[in-house]
Amino acid sequence: MDAADRRVPHAREMRPHAAAFVARATARHRLPLDYSVRSLRVVDFIVDGLRKGGTERERVAGTLFGLGAYVGEVMVRRAGAAWVDLDADQRGYFGQTVGVRMPDGRVWNPLGKVLNRYLGGGPEDSLQTFYLTLHGRARRAAA
Repeated sequence: MDAADRRVPHAREMRPHAAAFVARATARHRLPLDYSVRSLRVVDFIVDGLRKGGTERERVAGTLFGLGAYVGEVMVRRAGAAWVDLDADQRGYFGQTVGVRMPDGRVWNPLGKVLNRYLGGGPEDSLQTFYLTLHGRARRAAA
């Protein structure tokens, strides 16, 4: 990761970061990252491939961050969430500076969920399942 990737992100930067990540990933690999709930299964496969390839976490940290931004943006677009800067207690709990707030006020950590998938990789760490069982979603969110 370069110095720009190591700085602390803010909520207002996450949507453009996700869009830039998707543009790079789809241009190189033609991945179906279309912000659909279905595309979260693709994210599961990508993270599994990084882990199974034996790539060190530090070498894939930027990719994991981009995937986490993408998962968060799916939550924003499909579940009615909003990117938020986390307060000190939330940062301590989640280990991240940003997260998403659901319409019911619950705060979730998509960046950490992607990291958990990378570190654990079991079915309980599926990002698609995470979304499908997510509490606090809006019934119908705008795309």
